[in-house]
Amino acid sequence: MVPLSFAGHDFLALPEAALFWPARRALLVADLHFEKASWFARFGQFLPPHDSEATLDMIEALVARTGATALWSLGDAFHDADGAHRLTDRARARLDRLTARLDWTWITGNHDALLPDHPGGRVLGEALVDGVMLRHQADPHDPRPEISGHFHPKIRLSMRGRHVARRCFVGSAHKLIMPALGALTGGLDAGHGEIRRAVGAGAHALVPVADRLLRFPLI
Repeated sequence: MVPLSFAGHDFLALPEAALFWPARRALLVADLHFEKASWFARFGQFLPPHDSEATLDMIEALVARTGATALWSLGDAFHDADGAHRLTDRARARLDRLTARLDWTWITGNHDALLPDHPGGRVLGEALVDGVMLRHQADPHDPRPEISGHFHPKIRLSMRGRHVARRCFVGSAHKLIMPALGALTGGLDAGHGEIRRAVGAGAHALVPVADRLLRFPLI
């Protein structure tokens, strides 16, 4: 975990594509896309069927590591509105335990605008928390500080002669876009025009590593 200052608040960025807010003991995650594999399977495209379990593994590990007592899921927690119904009994039980243990909030996204059978917690369209807007998709016309998801930003890096793609945050003075945490989520290049329009001028790709936060200007 490495320090990340945003909108006058101190956060900790985690290489696992999450954000911890120590003052609120809150873990922020985005774009979990539970049951993405089962959605594709309905159309004959078979992906490894354990994506929800793998994503839950990551969340449980992050909660244990940070000591979080609250969790904000910033939209597209499920790959579609029916995703909660397709959870296996085991995955549903794990999610039920997490939402009962934590002060859990689901922010809805474009994939899961309706969560008719959400496993515990509360459902909101967006929320203003200590002066910071939490929503799924960045609103470039809202001047308030904002943390969002939706775009699944990634950056390509050259490391020791190898080209690798890393999930990253994208931040500017008033906008912070989170990477996708879900096990089967793809990514959009951090410098893509849609992301740059969403965050405005002065944007950087932010990559947390073991002991520091790498910053790459998006020109």
